[in-house]
Amino acid sequence: MTKILLIYLAIMNLITFILYGIDKYKAVHHKWRIPEKVLILFAWVGGGIGALAGMPAFHHKTKKWKFRILVPLSVMVWVVATAFLIYGEG
Repeated sequence: MTKILLIYLAIMNLITFILYGIDKYKAVHHKWRIPEKVLILFAWVGGGIGALAGMPAFHHKTKKWKFRILVPLSVMVWVVATAFLIYGEG
């Protein structure tokens, strides 16, 4: 169970990081954008660290309050939940 959870989180964080990069690219090139609610959703379904890394890496969404609050909060929730699942097994 722990291994599957960690693989899931790694994949979600990689996908989320890439999504932030794609959205920044699209913003610069005036193309169709990924909706903000999708970017935040990916943070909440396990990609919070990828979102948190993507924001400064791509200089993207760093000034929007929704992202400055909700993304770190999603990371905290996942850290606590993951710790509970891993250490609560024994």
